[in-house]
Amino acid sequence: MPGNSSRRGATSKGKANTAGSGGRIRRSLKGKGPTPKAEDRTYHKAFKAKQAAAKRTPAKNRTTRTAVGADWVVGRNPVLEALLAGMPVKQALVAEGAERDDRLREILKFTAERSMPLLQVTRAELDRVTGGLVHQGVAIQLPAYEYADVEDVLADAVAADAKGLVVALDGVTDPRNLGAIVRSAAAFGAQGVVIPARRSASMTAAAWKTSAGAAARIPVAMATNLNRALEKASKLGMTVVGLAGESDVPLSGVPSDGPVMIVVGSEGEGLSRLVREHCDLLVSIPIASEVESLNASVATSVSLYEISQQRLLAAE
Repeated sequence: MPGNSSRRGATSKGKANTAGSGGRIRRSLKGKGPTPKAEDRTYHKAFKAKQAAAKRTPAKNRTTRTAVGADWVVGRNPVLEALLAGMPVKQALVAEGAERDDRLREILKFTAERSMPLLQVTRAELDRVTGGLVHQGVAIQLPAYEYADVEDVLADAVAADAKGLVVALDGVTDPRNLGAIVRSAAAFGAQGVVIPARRSASMTAAAWKTSAGAAARIPVAMATNLNRALEKASKLGMTVVGLAGESDVPLSGVPSDGPVMIVVGSEGEGLSRLVREHCDLLVSIPIASEVESLNASVATSVSLYEISQQRLLAAE
């Protein structure tokens, strides 16, 4: 009979076994839970708005640890050097149980002789405020730098006439370069340094330290718009001189009979197009052809020295 034969190819006309759904149908009918909030959906604009707001939240209101602030100097040698250089101090912290060596003893002596408060905190607290950097048990915080007014700096330079000298920076983003330039400007008798508010290094602890205390003796002004500051200087009678490596005019061509503003760009990109257009004169520093450019702080020092020498010759 069909279905009962043992021969190959015989088939049964009975009901065949079928595989079960394994619960797939039941699970497909089950709900997926509540819909996530718009701000929790990564593709939704509400999520992006939430992320942007989080970035604008002040660091002191965040629960995550942030990196060391730009106003902190940490480590025994840096702290001692900062104190000896006369850098202003907002607060000084030392870790409880910190091992006392010659450097720490000198720091303690320095602060005691000047009645400078030195707060003792736990090492964990010092780790927190310095962002986990190697502080060696001591750190100091600098107060916020008070920038001078651009117009006041320019007015002082104009009043100095043939001795008037201001340094303006365009795109110098390394605070150590800024500090070195401030130091050179003070050494050659400049009335001030002007930096832009955007895309520029500011007077942080690193800049203060590199200036070796000069930042306390020469004003640094922050311009909202550097090009307008250059326009203002030119209208006041200053010669705005930009350093540009491709210029055919040597540095010795800078006028020595009136106030001058030297504009220095970044080592990589130099002066921006608009800044070049606002300069009365573009000059270059003669260097060997094998060297493409000089570091911004070195170029500034060379320029200030050359200008001072030209003025001395003109005065004889």
